[in-house]
Amino acid sequence: MRIFLAGATGALGGRLIPQLVAAGHTVVGTTRHESKADRLRALGAEPAVLDPLDAAAVRAAVEAAAPDVLVHQLTALSGLGNNPRAFAKEFAETNRLRTEGTDVLLAAGRAAGVRRVVAQSYGGWPYARTGGPIKTESDPLDPTPAREAVAALAAIRHVEEATTGYGEGLALRYGGFYGPGTSLAPGGVHVAMVRARKFPIVGAGSGIWSFCHIDDAASATVAAIERGAPGVYNVGDDEPAPVREWLPVLAAAIGAPPPRHVPAWLARPLLGQQGMLLMLTARGISNAKAKRELDWTPTYPSWRDGFRELGAALGDRDAAHGRAQG
Repeated sequence: MRIFLAGATGALGGRLIPQLVAAGHTVVGTTRHESKADRLRALGAEPAVLDPLDAAAVRAAVEAAAPDVLVHQLTALSGLGNNPRAFAKEFAETNRLRTEGTDVLLAAGRAAGVRRVVAQSYGGWPYARTGGPIKTESDPLDPTPAREAVAALAAIRHVEEATTGYGEGLALRYGGFYGPGTSLAPGGVHVAMVRARKFPIVGAGSGIWSFCHIDDAASATVAAIERGAPGVYNVGDDEPAPVREWLPVLAAAIGAPPPRHVPAWLARPLLGQQGMLLMLTARGISNAKAKRELDWTPTYPSWRDGFRELGAALGDRDAAHGRAQG
């Protein structure tokens, strides 16, 4: 098939394009910057340099590509920092891409007669923080999100509703990315925070996190492009876990000291509502529907597997750095 990939130079795009090409598909990938066009060509995609909020440019590019499937991976989260109180500010551009950008892309798809759309969403903290710890696609999203996350959750709702209302529209609620090109990779901001003991366990550390290796996110996206009924799908590994469980394992895997334990009352002014939610009350996601209906299985069924690999990659990187310094 011919695939139009909006947001092709992000962490997921860089892992998705080779999988699509290996499966025999032709990919046209967008980037805002001419300087990144050669990178897309090297991955096997045809670049389309454009502003994703420019309706005329997007429509022209989609019509020229004549795709069978649109894939919406537009975000602006590569610079996501280490300050939870800046959550609203750091998500502002991504919120526009999930609202205005979604509308622009889907309008172009309709004009070009594209039958199928696969879009990026997010699972975990958007779910209601009531009931059991693990959520399925039929569970409600949070009616009372943290004030820092109100706009981000509204944007997530928009991209999901617009996509699933398109016709053959599938919205993938990915878990938290880790692996090459993400914040949990060699050189990533969150790896640096854990190594510096700046990523503590707050209170009981009872917030449940679902992880998704970036290569598993890519393979699930390929599966959604090729098959599966319209709708929403959770995409994560098999082992959602509380912060108090996964964070010490991550620290040990990457050779960091054990994480600090900070009382909730002390952390609250520093983390804000959203940060406290992530630490204490966030819910995990079940991947059962994606495994069943997309015929998809994660290569990394547990973050434990991926964290060990991350530790090995960091060890190699540190050893190479030491040889260079020597």
